[in-house]
Amino acid sequence: MRFLALLFAFCPLLSAHSRPNIVIFYLDDMGWAQPGTYGGKLAPTPNMDRIAADGVRFTNGYSSGCVCSPGRVGLMTGRYQARTGHDANPTREGRELLLSEKTMAQHLKPAGYTTGIVGKWHLGDTAPEFMPLARGFDFAMGTIGNLGEGKGPSFYRGSELLNELEGAPVTSPVYAKEACGFIDANKEKPFFLYLSFNAVHSPIVASPQWLEKFKHLDKRQQGYAALIGEADEAIGTVMTKLRDLKLEENTLLFVISDNGGASLEAEQMGLRGRKWFVWEGGIRVTWMAQWKGTIPGNRVVNDPVIQLDVLPTALAACSVVPPSGGSEPANSLLKNLSSWVMRTTLHV
Repeated sequence: MRFLALLFAFCPLLSAHSRPNIVIFYLDDMGWAQPGTYGGKLAPTPNMDRIAADGVRFTNGYSSGCVCSPGRVGLMTGRYQARTGHDANPTREGRELLLSEKTMAQHLKPAGYTTGIVGKWHLGDTAPEFMPLARGFDFAMGTIGNLGEGKGPSFYRGSELLNELEGAPVTSPVYAKEACGFIDANKEKPFFLYLSFNAVHSPIVASPQWLEKFKHLDKRQQGYAALIGEADEAIGTVMTKLRDLKLEENTLLFVISDNGGASLEAEQMGLRGRKWFVWEGGIRVTWMAQWKGTIPGNRVVNDPVIQLDVLPTALAACSVVPPSGGSEPANSLLKNLSSWVMRTTLHV
């Protein structure tokens, strides 16, 4: 608790944000160095880069999983997924997130937060008890798993399972619109928004105007660059909504990829391996945090962090009692950040 106390001492605005909104932008299969702020060259990412400029960019950010679903189990529960047998994607009955596990939404909702997920779920297939509305979310829409995979319904809206979604398979602009609608509807009260992109996971699809921007590239690079650019634009749309509603400074937000890059076009900057492997290329990911006016901006932190840190950090920021009795100690990222504040402010 010493580090958390230091954060309060050196970030006096924290007391003014006793109930911040929480927003998580979760990219799918994006290479560690894909955003421009990490050195990516293929596609400009001005909105992700701005979040890094206004917040903290972690050079050693990790996911506890090297493939989609395990990383999401870790993010939503704050616990290593292997402890509950979720080190693989939920490709068959019995692989769903256990009902005994408590999600971030289930922690925040009883504390007065309105909770919403927009996008990919991938923690349970079609059975109502394993879908978002039963796991603490008030608002839910998106894809059950990956686009084009499996048989039967691919999409959900609330408790309804859908075979089609208007705009799909191009989903980033759809998700941006839905996320902004959720923010508008809940602007007067604290909310938690989990915006879980299908991008940049296959299929490599994008809107015509985004494909046109990269027509100078070969076909494979063109599609991938357009997919990145459109996802970044969606993040920018949501950030603009927060700024227009004057909510940005009262919002703790994260930009993280669920695992390393899968595509051959993914910019990994020499990391060994990629998705599906537990080498650096499979588990080191884009990892940024912003709490404008509370966490100092334009900072680079080399200390390691992991997506498991997000849940205890969000709960600490929201003054929610963290989970107890779990297998891992709650590791609030606020403690790491406060340590950084101490070193840089006092020059020690």
